[in-house]
Amino acid sequence: MCLGFQKRLAGMIMIAAVLAAGPGSAREDAQSAVPAKLVSSAGYPELLKLFEDWRAFERPVMRNGIPDYSPAAMAEKHRNLKTYQHRLQSFDITDWPVDQQVDYHLVRAEMNGMDFNIRVLKPWQRDPAFYTSIWTYQSDTPAHEGPAHAAIIELWTYSFPLSAEAEARLTELLRTIPPLLQQARSNLTGNARDLWAAGIKNIDDQAGDLEQLAETAADAGDEFRTSLRAARQATVNFAEWLRQQAPEKTGASGIGRENYTWYLRNVHLVPLSWEEEVALLKRELDRAHASLRLEEHRNRNLPPLKAIASPEEYAQRADQSVTQYMRFLKEQDILPVRDYMDPAIRSRTGQYVPEESRNFFWTAVHYEPITLWTHFYHWFDLARMQVEPHPSPVRRGPLLYNIFDSRAEGLATGVEEMMMHAGLYDDNPRAREIVYIMLAQRAARGLGSLYVHANEFNLQQARDFHVEWTPRGWMRDDLDLLGFEQLLYLRQPGYGTSYITGKYLIERLLAVRGKQLKQSFRLSDFYAEIDAAGVIPVSLLHWQLTGDDTDIRQLLQQHQ
Repeated sequence: MCLGFQKRLAGMIMIAAVLAAGPGSAREDAQSAVPAKLVSSAGYPELLKLFEDWRAFERPVMRNGIPDYSPAAMAEKHRNLKTYQHRLQSFDITDWPVDQQVDYHLVRAEMNGMDFNIRVLKPWQRDPAFYTSIWTYQSDTPAHEGPAHAAIIELWTYSFPLSAEAEARLTELLRTIPPLLQQARSNLTGNARDLWAAGIKNIDDQAGDLEQLAETAADAGDEFRTSLRAARQATVNFAEWLRQQAPEKTGASGIGRENYTWYLRNVHLVPLSWEEEVALLKRELDRAHASLRLEEHRNRNLPPLKAIASPEEYAQRADQSVTQYMRFLKEQDILPVRDYMDPAIRSRTGQYVPEESRNFFWTAVHYEPITLWTHFYHWFDLARMQVEPHPSPVRRGPLLYNIFDSRAEGLATGVEEMMMHAGLYDDNPRAREIVYIMLAQRAARGLGSLYVHANEFNLQQARDFHVEWTPRGWMRDDLDLLGFEQLLYLRQPGYGTSYITGKYLIERLLAVRGKQLKQSFRLSDFYAEIDAAGVIPVSLLHWQLTGDDTDIRQLLQQHQ
């Protein structure tokens, strides 16, 4: 438990898994979360065993190192999923400590995630980008953002020149690409126009990454080069096949309001609906723009911020700004500063980017680096997961299906504004303008993604809205970031809004925790509690820190 906080909730209603059903709407498929009677008195150790079994089952069947996403294989997965949901449903967790009940709900959410993916999202059927194998960078969240297949190649983990062992391992992995892409041609029977058209770029990018790999590993052996050539040719051919099929794809790509709401509530455990997220993001977009105008007025007599103008200046400013930020966190008792935090940020500060190539975030960094370093709470999280792994196996690694997003993205976004209010920019008031610009950008892109999932916008309209409502023209339509973000949020429902929604839920938690503790509240204790609980949905975090399970009970009751 966080800082030793532990509390039992007497008389709590028994909570259980939402059973999967056959095809149909989300509401039709959601069955009662409260069973008619209990069939088992299994305890927490049995839950951990179920979790272990579930994670093994969740991975697709592998055939010669290739994950099987065929219709028959996924139908069999869906049938067998019910066995695991029934096992979970049998637990009586009424008298368990809150942290153990939280683990139960994490397992329940993951099972609901598989159910939703098979019934509704179907990335292996609708989404060509799902078959991307090469990842050249580490995600700043616990797992890759968006659906990914089970045989991805984390190229960023390799050092060059390759050792003999690494070369052999990478050779075998590259050999999985051609048969996987051949399987994809059979599996991709969906009719989602925007997903199909936009996903082609991901495959083109893979071809480029493989071409770059050929140059980087030019001294590798014959077997490696042969497998690499085959992987690249298969990728190029697959991209061409996608282009040939594209004119036949005419259907909508969004999952619809009802499915979106079901997914929020039952998988990501966000206690909001599609409509409520729209209202929240509209409010934050308006607030960000209004606050920006007020800040600009307040600062009207101050000189404008000057962008970093050279690689040398960038290196100096980046180094100084990390030192300044870490000093602020420690001296102002904002959060417990650990030895791994400084290097976690310092290793991610990047390098100077010419003005014509700066995307939105690197534009912000070149005006005031700390505005992005505050968002780098992500890297604190990842370092903590390595250095201080959570004692619960359920929370120790990344949650499946991006269930971590409200906490990971919500806290990282929330910290940007929280640090501003805590005084981080008192000596540089113009930096406050950047905080509101970043908030407006995230609200605009999230609103765009909501309208796409409701099939009220197509992907291009979401991109246009994203650009129009980002201040100062910083969201450029000629750079890759715009397309990457809007495609990701179409591929992964709820992710595009999680920055703002999670921020709101974290702020609500801060308000409630402060009200509970009154004069004994300390901000550093609050962040320590959050960190100790793991990267879990904020609704569960709220329960564990405050003892209030209202969100979870309401989420369960809404789909009985």
